[in-house]
Parts: sequence; structure tokens; C-alpha cells
Amino acid sequence: MPGGGSNVAARAPGPEGDLHVPLILEERGKEEEPLKVVLGRKLKKRCSWSPARAAALLLDSVPILKWLPQYRIKDWLLGDVMSGVIVGILLAPQSIAYSLLAAQDPIYGLYTSFFSCIIYTFMGTSRHISVGIFGVLCLLVGQVVERELAVAGYVTDVQGNRTGLGSLENGTFPDCDRSCYAIIVGSTVTFTAGVYQVLMGLLQVGFVSVFLSDSLLSGFATGASLTILTSQLKYLLGLKLPRTQGWGSLIKTWIGLLGSLDQTNMCDLITSVLCLLVLVPTKELNERFKSKLKAPIPFELFVVIATTLASHFGHFKEQYGSEVSGHIPTGFMPPQLPAWSLIPRIALDAFSIAIVGFAITVSLSEMFAKKHGYVVDPNQEMYAIGFCNIIPSFFRCFVTSAALTKTLVKESTGCQTQLSSLVTALVLLLILLVIAPFFYSLQKCVLAVIIMVNLRGALRKFCDVPRMWRANRVDAGVWLLTMATSALVNTELGLLLGVLASAFCVLARTQRAQTLQLGQSGDRDVFKELTAYKGLQTLPGVAAFRYEAPIYYANQTLFKKSLYRNTGLDPVKERARRKRLERGKKQEEERKGAEQSPEASSGNFLPHALPFHTLIIDCGPVLFLDTAGVAALKEVRKDFQEFGVQLLLAQCNTSTIDSLRRGGYYDPETGNVERIFHTVGDAVRYGQSLLSQNDVY
Repeated sequence: MPGGGSNVAARAPGPEGDLHVPLILEERGKEEEPLKVVLGRKLKKRCSWSPARAAALLLDSVPILKWLPQYRIKDWLLGDVMSGVIVGILLAPQSIAYSLLAAQDPIYGLYTSFFSCIIYTFMGTSRHISVGIFGVLCLLVGQVVERELAVAGYVTDVQGNRTGLGSLENGTFPDCDRSCYAIIVGSTVTFTAGVYQVLMGLLQVGFVSVFLSDSLLSGFATGASLTILTSQLKYLLGLKLPRTQGWGSLIKTWIGLLGSLDQTNMCDLITSVLCLLVLVPTKELNERFKSKLKAPIPFELFVVIATTLASHFGHFKEQYGSEVSGHIPTGFMPPQLPAWSLIPRIALDAFSIAIVGFAITVSLSEMFAKKHGYVVDPNQEMYAIGFCNIIPSFFRCFVTSAALTKTLVKESTGCQTQLSSLVTALVLLLILLVIAPFFYSLQKCVLAVIIMVNLRGALRKFCDVPRMWRANRVDAGVWLLTMATSALVNTELGLLLGVLASAFCVLARTQRAQTLQLGQSGDRDVFKELTAYKGLQTLPGVAAFRYEAPIYYANQTLFKKSLYRNTGLDPVKERARRKRLERGKKQEEERKGAEQSPEASSGNFLPHALPFHTLIIDCGPVLFLDTAGVAALKEVRKDFQEFGVQLLLAQCNTSTIDSLRRGGYYDPETGNVERIFHTVGDAVRYGQSLLSQNDVY
């Protein structure tokens, strides 16, 4: 065949008489290039420059240049405009609300949503996801901001009033009040997280998202949602409490809330209850009838308008002490550089934020791409979300990522391309230039209610725990651990423990793998586990076992123990017994000078004769072998050969065969010639033919 070698099965006539000749497949020749040549070729490919390569690189880096010339105006424009307008209307109140969670003024939430929509339109590969403010990331940013505010001396007194500089002197930003310093910290975190994401894109590590399992991300989001919910209760009750920091912040917050219930602001409480009574059922109606509605009804916007008017004309701030959003300026502020001196202190926090933001964005983009039949590039998504953080950080913005609820709204309202995000940006621009100051009297408790209502999806995951437990207890355990740690201890620690728990579970599955004896189904070439199926037959003179895991350094000892236990032969114990018998024989000869006992002189030191002369290991589930794995197989072969048993390996994949060859498992000089059995049945027939040839090793 062209390309080297045939894959046609053949049987070679052997000189061994009736000895079964195994199936032989001619391997294709492999030309292994030296590492220097491979690296040189890849480097040349990466560094070569031509007009065609420059154009391809530009199209890959700015995907809008690919799909915009092919835009179908008649088919797509109406859906993109409608979805963009609706998402913009829904996004405005949520952007203001989530600014509270990030410890920022409302205007910065609008800035963040505006810039991220524009940048992702040009650089993203997903047609449907909506990039903007995401609650979990806002929580993480807010924790860093509050910590740095305390370090810099911006304090919150016991009544919850935010003051300027405390005992520390802020020499880096001497004319900066608390709000100014908060956005400096937030934008610096955003810049650093964006740099991490772009660097990961350059290093082509987009694949890391696969290591964050769905159960891990779901548990993390649910645990963070509990922390978010708890942090917003003080606004719902109108309590002026400082934001708790450190481990166990959820428990500390609840203790503070319960101890301050007598200070509840009744105006805020009544407003919050009324908003909940309106938003919860209307959100459910929107969700239930989403297939019949052309677009979800923006009840959040109606509630914001109604409560703002009520607060303004009812003078809630002056008469009842209700906390309001305050002045929201129009237009844009001049750009500013990140605070370089802060980066060493927030670098670790920014890394975890970058990982979470990227993982959520890629998982959502791949989910919707699969649903609608197109492909996204994880590395380009890394670039896109990275620049959605780097560029806006110069314009007083905080971290963004894809958001599920707004993505679902875009999809359900006819979105076809990211042109809808440009329409959303235009709606936000109108709010920034004209409408923003009218939200002066909007109560913060209303914003807190909007945040809490939008957490329903994550909190509903608790209802899925019994189903998850029935489906897969390992995944359910990872979910519970990640959720509990994120909520009760620390959000970043919850993510870390979730990753470690997932990795440990994968490792534990290879550690718990068992060696299972196989039986044959009648005269068919089907071999399955004796413990799993009825009616299987063992084979005379041959024992077949399957090890259902890779054999590598971490489990090679367990593999040997399991195999020895199931075959009924422990070579270590048998060698010890042989030595004892030899010592006993010598002592008896010295004492009596008589003939050797039959047991001592026979040379057979096994307590019972083994029922097989050939041991077969089905290596089909063995995905790979490392050096320790090859050494373990060598040791097993040597141990069984010592007691007259031939070891055969069946169904090895090409990677395993290569590892065996490189590791010196096949060595003709020692009599261990290379025999490859592509099926268990082939190995069984070969083993049975050994007995008829009296060729037992």
C-alpha cells in the first residue's frame, strides 16, 4: 500500500508444527523526526511572514472580518436588532445593581457592560453569548477591593458610613477619595486578569478549560451565589454594616445581620418585599412562556422606574434614611493607567478571577456553538475575554465574562451574530449620555433584590442534588465539596479544592481498578468478566484477566498485588517458603545424613499446583504505560516464569506496544521474543497450543 505497509491480516506458516500462529498485522512504518527538526519546523511556521499569513492572522484575531462580509441582512438584521435592544434594556439595571457587588459606584457597571459588548463583537468567535457583568466575578472583585480599601486606610465605621482616609496616609493617590480608590483597585485587578488570559492564549493553553468539570463550576457558582445572597441582605433590610472579609465571611455576615435586626429600615424592607413579590412571579412567567413570547418582558426595568419615581417623590432618603444610588454622571471619564504598585498584592487574586472568567466564557460559547452547529476557538476566546478586560480597565471598568441569563435572552429573541452586541452597546450609550442621572433616587435595596432574583438559577441546583447523587456520586461529592467550601470558607479556596478534588477522583479511579478474571461465552470469541455475567466458562490451562486502568508509577504496586491476589499466587511468599524448605532440607541432611524428602527434592515448592500454565492480561483498557508500568510487567513476567507460567499480553494499543518496546520488555536475547496478540481469543488459542506442544515455560 502507498504510505508504507499493509494492514491486511495474514497468518505466517511457522516451524512450530501445531503451535497456534497468532494473527499478524503489518505495521505502517513510522518515521520519527529528531526533536530539533520538529521544533525548528514549528518555529519556522510560527515566525514565517508573508502577506497571506498576515491576512490569515488578522482574520483569526479579528473574527468579525470573516463573518461581517457574509452577513445576510434580510435574514439576520431584525433578530440581531431586537435581541440587542432587549438585552440592553435588561442589562442597564443589572449593571447598576452588580456594581454594588463589586464595591463600585453604579456608573462603572454601565461602563463595563458598554465596553465589553463592543470589544467582544470584534474578537469573539461565538455568535450568541453575551459578555458583560457576571455575579460571581463581581463578588471576587469586590472582596479584593474591600480588602485593599482597608489596607489603604479607607474605612467603614460601625454605622456603615464610608469615610475617606483613615489612619494610613495614601501617598500614591493623595487626592483620591474612597470611590476613586475603589475603581483604581478594581480596574487594576481587571487589567491583571486580562493579561493572564492573553498570556494563556499566547501559550495555547485554552485546553485547560476541560479540567474544570461541569460539577466543579456548578458547585462553585452555587456556593458563590450563597455568599452573594448573604451579602445583599443588608441592603434588603436597610442595615448599614461593614463588608466582612476573610474566611467564613458568610457566617460572620449572618451573625452581624442577626445582631442588627433591631436597626432594620422599614422603608427599605417594605420596598424590598414589594419588589420580590413582583419580580419573582413575573420572572417565572417569563420563563414559563418564553416559547410563546417573542421577547421577555423587562419587568426589572419597570420595577426600577416605578421605585425610582416613588423614592424621588416620596423623599425616601430624607424622611426614612433609605440609601439611594446617588449621583450618576453622564458621559465618559478620561482614561487612566492601572496602579502598577498594586499588582504584586492582587496578582494571585487576579489569576483565580482570570481562570473562572475564561472557563465560564468557553463553556458557554461551546455549549451554544454545539447547539447551533458551528465551532468556537478556545484560544481565540481567551484572547477575546482577555482584551475585554485589558482595554476597559483603562476606562474604569471591572472584570467581565459571558453571562448565562443574558445569553439565553439573546438566543431566545432571535440573535444570529454578535452584531446584536453592538446594538446593546448603543442602548447603553444612550443611558450613559442621557438617562443615567435619573437613577439618582433609586434605592440600593431595589438593586439588591434584582441581584437576588437573578440568583434563582444557581440556587435551584440544590434541587438537583438527589438526581446528581443517583447519577454519579463522585461528581455529586465534588459539587457538594466545592459548594460548601466556596460558601462557608472562602470562594477562591472552594475553587482550588474543587480542582484538587476532581484531580484526586480521577487518580483514585486508577488506584481502585481491579484485576478481573475473564470467561468465554460458549465457543464465541467473546471474553467478559466472570463476576458480571452468567454462563461464562473458564478455560483449561489458561487464565485471562483484565486490568481496567493505565499502569503507571502511582498504581503499579496495586496492579501487581491485585493480579497476585486474584491468580492465587504471591511470588514473594512462595520464595520465602522455598527458602524455608531449602533450609529445612539442609538441616535434615546434616542431622540424619539421610535421603532428601520427596517434597524437598522434587523442586516443586508450590503449596498447590496452579490450574493454569498460561496467564493472559487483556490490556485493552490500559491506555498508556510509563517506565514504572513496563518495569511492573517485566517483574510480573519474571515472577510467573519462575513458577512455570507463561505471561501473554493481548489487545495492546499502539502506544502501549511502543512503550513496551522502548522499555525493553521484548528482549530476544533472554528468550522474550515479541508476540503481539490483537484479540484475547488469539492469545487463548496460542496458550492452549503450548500444552499440546509441551512447550510450557
